[in-house]
Amino acid sequence: MRPWLKRTFVGLFGASALLGGVTACSHHPEGRSGWRSASAEDVARFKSRAIDRVAERLALDAEQRAKLGVLFDRLQEQRLALHGATDPRQDLAALVADATFDRWHAQDLINAKLGALRDKSPQVVAALGDFYDSLKPEQQKTVREFLQHGPGWRWH
Repeated sequence: MRPWLKRTFVGLFGASALLGGVTACSHHPEGRSGWRSASAEDVARFKSRAIDRVAERLALDAEQRAKLGVLFDRLQEQRLALHGATDPRQDLAALVADATFDRWHAQDLINAKLGALRDKSPQVVAALGDFYDSLKPEQQKTVREFLQHGPGWRWH
């Protein structure tokens, strides 16, 4: 097969795979727009289930569960601070609304995200440290093993 023909087929296949992936991920179940529209009740339900699952896997006591709850709260605050008050799609649309890219506004958006990250990260790190330090050595070992094996590994 000629090189230009091979490149054309690979390019078409890659583009169709990328387009298919974007299309597959572009819908939202139940008409929601993901976590942005999650109600406080949905977030609380997710937090409760997540804490229950981790507590079951690691055999957490009440104090450890409370520290894990604080960690989830800090992560949620960080997520909300990073998301901001505006819709990211509208922000991006505003950047390209004119004939030229609005570099100043883009830099302001980046600075706002960096500021949110800088302001909330110490609290997340402190909550994560408090939770991890409260674990018993065998629980810490289980967490380290999970992190070494990656997301496909089960807690067995």
